[in-house]
Amino acid sequence: MTPGEEVKAVAASLGFIACGITDLSPTPHGTALDEWLERGHAGTMRYLHRQAARRRDPATIVPGARSAIIVLDDYFHPDTPSDLAPPKIAKYARGTDYHITTMARIEELADYLRSRGARIARPFVDAGPVPERELAQRAGLGWIGKNTMLIRPGVGSFFFLGAVLTDLEFEPDAPFEVDHCGSCTACLDACPTEAFVEPRVLEATRCISYLTIEHRGPIPSELESKLDGWAFGCDICNDVCPWNQRFAEPSSAVEFRRRKEPAKRPDYFETMTDGDFDATFGDTPLERPGLDGMRRNWKAALGSVGRL
Repeated sequence: MTPGEEVKAVAASLGFIACGITDLSPTPHGTALDEWLERGHAGTMRYLHRQAARRRDPATIVPGARSAIIVLDDYFHPDTPSDLAPPKIAKYARGTDYHITTMARIEELADYLRSRGARIARPFVDAGPVPERELAQRAGLGWIGKNTMLIRPGVGSFFFLGAVLTDLEFEPDAPFEVDHCGSCTACLDACPTEAFVEPRVLEATRCISYLTIEHRGPIPSELESKLDGWAFGCDICNDVCPWNQRFAEPSSAVEFRRRKEPAKRPDYFETMTDGDFDATFGDTPLERPGLDGMRRNWKAALGSVGRL
């Protein structure tokens, strides 16, 4: 077994559904990132501007690192009738925060690399300037679909991406170079806010996930009316993808199963104190917008389907 195969075996033992290895040479889409930022598509996510140079050149993220170990962590659980009733919460946010659960297992992978002599083994999960999807595609794990999500053959796209940047050098995997989206435009056609400027170009300021998570202040009325009942995140472009409809399988991670479901009444978050919210949702993705954000989202989601 080669060193790379050993790493992948450890990743599998930790519950990751796939693992790939790539180098840290510059990404091929740096110019596209700059153009996307210049067009204002990142909205208030100013951190993307600050991170742009390192996203273009991953070797600068962690000085001394030479390889990226990329893992996929399945979070899919089928919707219940209650899940589909507004206000709706995206699948990935119904359980414990992946920044906690996925990171804990990636830390174990980093510990393994240290045990094999790594002086650098820095884990990342959807944080920092790591261009996860581009590195994953280059590590042979799938292709970037028209909805900007990484899609893996036989799996779909309901997974988190994690990375460990290390100074150990491994034989890189061959990149995934085939686009299996073909002529399908299901994801583009289904978006109620028309957030896709073109295939693989997302105007984040129109995306329901951005509006309910990253955006601060009132949601623009033109877009609020198109939330389609979503109060946190959105699964639409993933749900309609034929690759998910055919291949998505429930996650083995119990942490991603639904925990206590918020009551679907309009005043659910209004009656909460900050302490109540922290005790119930402090270790879930709903912590990101916070209590005030969820109060806004809850009303907006119900209003978008005529229930206020």
